[in-house]
Amino acid sequence: MADLFDDVIGHRHVVALLRDEIRAPAQAYLFTGPTGAGKSMVARRFAAALLCGDDDACRRRVVRGIHPDVVVVEPEGRTAITVEQARSTVALASLAPLEADRRVFVFEEGGAMNDEAANALLKTLEEPTPSTVFLIITESEDDLPETVASRCRTVVFGRVGEAEVADGLARLGVDPVQAEHAARISGGRPGLALALATQPEVAEFRRVWLSLPLRLSEHPGDAFLLADEVMAAAEPLLAALRDRQQEEEAAAPEGAGRALKDRHERELRRATAALSVSGLEILAGFYRDAAAAQLGAAVRNPDIPAPALTRIAPARAVRNAGRVLDAIDSLQANQRPQLAFAALFADLGAGA
Repeated sequence: MADLFDDVIGHRHVVALLRDEIRAPAQAYLFTGPTGAGKSMVARRFAAALLCGDDDACRRRVVRGIHPDVVVVEPEGRTAITVEQARSTVALASLAPLEADRRVFVFEEGGAMNDEAANALLKTLEEPTPSTVFLIITESEDDLPETVASRCRTVVFGRVGEAEVADGLARLGVDPVQAEHAARISGGRPGLALALATQPEVAEFRRVWLSLPLRLSEHPGDAFLLADEVMAAAEPLLAALRDRQQEEEAAAPEGAGRALKDRHERELRRATAALSVSGLEILAGFYRDAAAAQLGAAVRNPDIPAPALTRIAPARAVRNAGRVLDAIDSLQANQRPQLAFAALFADLGAGA
């Protein structure tokens, strides 16, 4: 019998914790960590462990999302989990499971729960039925009202080391060279690395971002051209996701069209945002290495030619790294990526 968590890359402390929880789970768990860390994958495997024991057929149904005692609660439309959905969840939670000893509710986009929905769910979290477990997935505890977050057992998913991600991908059958490329641009997010592992364009994506510091200029128009270039570099990496979505839409039962399209739009937005953040982290890594190389510290990107790292003074490299990290905050504040990139590249070029 295969281990449910065998294909989880990294997160060993999380897996160890969840294994200990299986026999006597809490009423609610809050899985927090960066987009692409693999939270949803681990949540489904934990749900399978809670419902199925050693039954492999049951486990496969849970992981595939077709078990009747796993209820996935997702935003209605493109944005929010509404109070009506929360009330429906509360009503369903009061009913007996259909097959297993318990029912698991999975909020894969828990941060989309508005305050009214969270408050409607609160009483159920305070007085849960013994046969119900909630798994709420967010990027941060702050994405939920404190009254809800405090009633969950928080499980934190951190970044995973690049070497561990590459080794994990190779263990799953990915070509070692491709695994290394995917690990390098994943920024320690195993879920993102898995999504990119079969895409040959990952090396080009990283090359484009690492080339930017030596191509910036004082002309604002050039900043927009470079912004277009990095956006175009991400497009091939999103192609596999779009292909899978088209297959799902073609195979979906009648009546599932609008909800499925909304889910796919949210999924594509998250993937695009994760790639944007990864690109900015690659760029910040260049500036970090430029300062480190000239100050006698170890570099993290040994494949960058040494002459390239000495063309930017250490003090300016440190300032530029800070500017790049500030741009990540702008993206997370829902600024359009192309505009955020162009503004950043113009700023960096003005000081070149």
